[in-house]
Amino acid sequence: MLFKGRYSAREAESPADVIRAQSLRAKVFGGGRFDLDADDYDTRCAHILVEERATGDLVCCFRFLRLDDGRDISQSYSAQFYGLEALEKFAGPMVEMGRFCIDPARRDPDILRVAWGAMTRYVDENGIELLFGCSSFTGTDADNYLDTFGILSQRHLAPRRWLPRVKAPSVVRFAQMLRLRRPDAKAAMKQMPPLLKTYLMMGGWVSDHAVVDTHLNTLHVFTGVEIKAIPASRKRLLRAVAQ
Repeated sequence: MLFKGRYSAREAESPADVIRAQSLRAKVFGGGRFDLDADDYDTRCAHILVEERATGDLVCCFRFLRLDDGRDISQSYSAQFYGLEALEKFAGPMVEMGRFCIDPARRDPDILRVAWGAMTRYVDENGIELLFGCSSFTGTDADNYLDTFGILSQRHLAPRRWLPRVKAPSVVRFAQMLRLRRPDAKAAMKQMPPLLKTYLMMGGWVSDHAVVDTHLNTLHVFTGVEIKAIPASRKRLLRAVAQ
């Protein structure tokens, strides 16, 4: 368990804990269309809960799927939507971080800090070399995020050796579509999900296209962070929170 200020992070210990996470996920991703967001991956993942210490309220959750190396990446949630054959060559342990969400009624940036502290501790304790997952944008209208997609295309695309291929039936090929666009950097940062901002500050990279997910009413990009590539100053900050 990790304690920081008003919040604590811990791994789910019971089916009731997982149901709490599924309920928060439904609130964030489902918009009231369903009571629980649940799938077959929930039984294979470790679930992390971030709670307000004074009340016990669940304010954030996410899940981890650990893989021994890239040969197992076809078992990941992301592999349903992206062609990840290139990453089958990745030699080290990896973890998929998924269904990350924060209660929309909460605005405290310390929630995200505690969540990343928990992630950092997990990465360090398990010798993880690649952290990956899907970073989601609310809604499925790509026009709302053109500046962000433009910045991603110009500055943050995956190295060619790891670049995911198109697999999902409905995608936005933003790198191709926006190659001549001059994005507004200020607008791009305003549109960008906080989780994705943090990935990029750690040296993360993204796919060259976004998947249109009508079930969760999101657009998402595949996102990867090679742990050895995280700047030393950023590693120190993360580990300070993880202590």
